[in-house]
Amino acid sequence: MTTSAPLAPPVPADGPVPGTGHAPSHHGELLQGVFLDAGGRPCAGLVTLPLAGPGTRADFTPRPGTPPDAVTVLPGDRSKAARAARLAVAVCAGRTGRPARGGTLRLTGTVPLGLGMGSSTSDVLAAVRAVADAYGLRLDPGTTARLAVRAERASDPLMLDARPVLFAQREGRVLEVLGPALPPLLVVGCLLGDGAPVDTLALPAPTPTEAELRAYADLRDRLRRALAEGDAALLGRVATASARRAQRLLGHREFEPLVALARRTGAVGVQISHSGSVAGVLHDPAVPGAAARADATRRALDAHRIPYTRTFTAGPPTPAALQGIHAVRRPWTEKACSLH
Repeated sequence: MTTSAPLAPPVPADGPVPGTGHAPSHHGELLQGVFLDAGGRPCAGLVTLPLAGPGTRADFTPRPGTPPDAVTVLPGDRSKAARAARLAVAVCAGRTGRPARGGTLRLTGTVPLGLGMGSSTSDVLAAVRAVADAYGLRLDPGTTARLAVRAERASDPLMLDARPVLFAQREGRVLEVLGPALPPLLVVGCLLGDGAPVDTLALPAPTPTEAELRAYADLRDRLRRALAEGDAALLGRVATASARRAQRLLGHREFEPLVALARRTGAVGVQISHSGSVAGVLHDPAVPGAAARADATRRALDAHRIPYTRTFTAGPPTPAALQGIHAVRRPWTEKACSLH
């Protein structure tokens, strides 16, 4: 891992400056379960589906004479981001030799809360980056991941680059880089469980049997092969299998109807947030008629009264025939998505 690199000449100790940080969100997972690490130890791990769209901006304003643990956060309920800012202040002060100061952290963004889109990680990551920016630093991904896990106990891999990775979310480390990129995907997003928020950390900790470990290892192997071969259909089967296993905990009543309508509309599979309610129907944009199939999927969601949210693309650049389709979306509102 690289070390922190200064972004600008050191700021005098008596002249603190504000810092700004940004972080994305995601659209749930393609795979989540328990996997063996390089040492043969079982670890909870996940592979997220990137989403270019909702994100968080953080602005950190240091206050001279303020104790380092005195961080005020706005909105006031974002305690994990405040904790992350305090941890980042200690790290950045230690690396620069500048005073450790508290201050005000202001968060703004469009990531829906409690749906399994990484809202807390987005807040935490933006906060860490804002503090680092105030100290003239850019923290490396490994340091950022460790701070995120300390702040929220489990973190999504939003601090990493776009390569699909199997990430140990409770340890803040990469178990495997699965490939250079996802195959092209066209995703029709929706909400299960009426969009009700899920308390991720309240879910039972996984205690897999040997048979379950073998099943997760098989899904990992198949996903690795799907990425190596650019096989959207195989990826869709892996995502569906992983989502179905998660229903033992989540129990969304709409899940099987979602799988059935995906099959009817020519999708390659479905994906969900394994700790939330966001879900997506996956189409292969390389197959002719993808845009029409996405439209049919939206109509089928409406017919089943499953709230539709957005259509977007993932993976390499979008084929010309689908340029702009990611702009087809409905706003995240209480009326449309039962959000609170």
